[in-house]
Amino acid sequence: MSLHSAGHRRGVVCAPHMGAVEDGRRVLAEGGNAIEATIAMAASIAAVYPHMNHFGGDGFWLIREKSGRVRALMGAGGAGSKATPRLYKDAGDAEIPARGPLAALTVPGAVGAIMLAADAAKAAGGKLPRDVLLAGAVRHARDGYTVTRSQARLTAEKLPEMGTASGFRETFLAEGKPPAPGAKLTQTAFAAMLEQLAHAGFEDFYRGDIGREIAADLDRIGSPVTRGDLEKYQAVVTEPLSVVTQAGTLYNTPPPTQGLASLIILALFERLRVDKAESFEHIHGLVEATKRAFRVRDRVVTDPKIAPPLNSYLSARFLDAETAKIDPRKAAQWPAPYGEGDTIWMGAADSSGLVVSYIQSLYWEFGSGCVLPKTGIVMQNRGASFSLDPKALNVLAPGKLPFHTLNPAIASLKDGRVMAYGTMGGDGQPQSQAALFTRHVTFRQPLDIALDAPRWLLGRTWGSTHTNLRMESRFDGNLIDRLMSAGHDVAVIDESYSDTMGHAGAVVLHPNGTLEGGHDPRADGGAAGV
Repeated sequence: MSLHSAGHRRGVVCAPHMGAVEDGRRVLAEGGNAIEATIAMAASIAAVYPHMNHFGGDGFWLIREKSGRVRALMGAGGAGSKATPRLYKDAGDAEIPARGPLAALTVPGAVGAIMLAADAAKAAGGKLPRDVLLAGAVRHARDGYTVTRSQARLTAEKLPEMGTASGFRETFLAEGKPPAPGAKLTQTAFAAMLEQLAHAGFEDFYRGDIGREIAADLDRIGSPVTRGDLEKYQAVVTEPLSVVTQAGTLYNTPPPTQGLASLIILALFERLRVDKAESFEHIHGLVEATKRAFRVRDRVVTDPKIAPPLNSYLSARFLDAETAKIDPRKAAQWPAPYGEGDTIWMGAADSSGLVVSYIQSLYWEFGSGCVLPKTGIVMQNRGASFSLDPKALNVLAPGKLPFHTLNPAIASLKDGRVMAYGTMGGDGQPQSQAALFTRHVTFRQPLDIALDAPRWLLGRTWGSTHTNLRMESRFDGNLIDRLMSAGHDVAVIDESYSDTMGHAGAVVLHPNGTLEGGHDPRADGGAAGV
């Protein structure tokens, strides 16, 4: 297995951790389809990469069916029925805390989306039982997994924030201290919960014995999510957003995710008619398109029940007008805040024509930090993105869906290829998607080269009053100088390959039936196939 894997005939997977890659490849080897392989990886990644995601988070799928139709499975959990602005005011909070029980205020939606994915897998001919799909995750959680460099580093960095996070120290410290890279940790309660899911079905997570234990633990720590919230939760199947470009039709997830922004960036960039990769025009054009897209995103993306219709923002008339506002030589001012992120993206494709783009997250690293003792589930802090300001677009209300930076992507290209791609990284997700897509599709760089190339992130550094365009140190110095001369507030970071830039990946189904996958050298994963 490697970061890049090509020439496969039956199936291919990629993920940010090699344990998950191997579990996905094993499912393909046992005759499973791409959706089944992704379900296996979704469970496995929570066991081996718990700082980045867990079953207490949310998850979103784009599935390209054999017919060519693309569907979105939306596993976003709403705010608990007790999650009101009054609750936080009475607790003395001016804003929603990022850690602890009051940060664990939304229903976990990832398993709900996995339920829908399991139905889709069967409809596509999948026959593997749940215990086979979850076996790898159970083994990692029960017998022990190896702590990665990123988990070790983030445990040490975030430990001071976890004072009110129940269960964190018991689960993720080794003898009371942050574990060293290479240390072995177990998640025995999580392993037992996975075995119960294998036996009773994914529904048990919300409306069975597991749901009862989750609700009891949440009540015990003071979370505003109740058993009733879990019992009535349903993930939904919906149509994705899409935009037609010269390269093909691009798909992404609708609100409450920022998929709209990712599509706008690529549609605007195409209109700039840049003809050279890695040029000033390439990087400047994508950064300026990002600014235009984020302004739209921040104005309209919210809970889909109250979001306006979005098709007009992907119309040729709107995109042409936005393109005209981009100065090809000068940077626009950019005051937007930077969003932290702790997400994973994974992909799979098989010879039948199934292509999967999947993303799940806890929001920040380790989410709320709260680990539920009976089930071993790490609860997300996605609800920290709500506002307590009654005039805000994403003001907190019981049942309301929070804004999501998560957005998996699929492209059906005119040359016959189907490409699933995505990345972690909060506000960096649309930017890294655009970097990967333009390098690989627009400028025809090989997939491994496009994933390896230096990247950038437009956003605010924590603790700073200035916005920055942060760039990895491998960029050409003349390009950086020209960007600065154009008015970009550039900060070159010390690292050649920085986690700040996200962990990107892609799988490609070629028209001749061969399959290719690749993953980011910034992560701990890769790609493999059969």
